[in-house]
Amino acid sequence: MAIVTFVDETTTGDRGAGWELAVAEERLTVGELIRRRVFQEVAEYNARTPGVFQGLVQPEDTERVLNGYALRTPRRIDPERQTELALRAFAGNGFLVLVGDRQVTEADEEIDLGLGTEVTFLKLVPLVGG
Repeated sequence: MAIVTFVDETTTGDRGAGWELAVAEERLTVGELIRRRVFQEVAEYNARTPGVFQGLVQPEDTERVLNGYALRTPRRIDPERQTELALRAFAGNGFLVLVGDRQVTEADEEIDLGLGTEVTFLKLVPLVGG
């Protein structure tokens, strides 16, 4: 069993606190790792339904606020739909994935998961004016 630490960073240098997820497999595709991350954060949100969702990608019908995304109407988030959005963002370079110090670029690329594996999601911040 591996313990994977997920860390969010932005190109402006902001680095969030990491959080851990236990994974039974020793190898997973990047796409599956993204799916598990999204399912975990959506499950935590849906269990307590706070006003702000703090996740990898912005859910539909939300607005960006200081620490996440505010839902316009209180509701549960669909983990399948949120996974689709995340995989589409990954494919479109909405964020980069670094496993240790190595960038992975394909969702079907398999990665080795050992104890202490750190996966960084580098969120790209759009330039002002374009």
